[in-house]
Amino acid sequence: MQYQYYGWEHADAPAMTDQYKGIKTPADLYDALSAIWCAETCAPRMRGDWMPENKTLGQCSITAFLAQDIFGGKVYGILRPGGNYHCYNVVGDCVFDLTSEQFGEEVLDYENNPEQFREVHFAKEEKRLRYEYLKEALRKQCG
Repeated sequence: MQYQYYGWEHADAPAMTDQYKGIKTPADLYDALSAIWCAETCAPRMRGDWMPENKTLGQCSITAFLAQDIFGGKVYGILRPGGNYHCYNVVGDCVFDLTSEQFGEEVLDYENNPEQFREVHFAKEEKRLRYEYLKEALRKQCG
């Protein structure tokens, strides 16, 4: 299958945990989350624009930190207009952004961006709750 998210061609980081049955690569995680991402997991400021055809909209930080739980590595952020960061993952030499499709044809710069920390992102309770919802939904889906 050909994916559209950034880095899919080389997203071969192996899972560091077997907590999520069937999730062995970032592509496996993308496939699983494609059935889970919804308006409830979307950032509240973007929720009105969320639709199944743009399922990755507003899902970046919670997805990147969940991917970090599974694959390790670090989460980085691209500064966006308005001062928010769009989060993505770096595991060794593997750079992938499971939610890049939300930007359509816009080309993002994945070089020299600041590391992002869950303590900062999850200081917003709504974001922590969305992350926990996503994590629990993935657990249930993986049996």
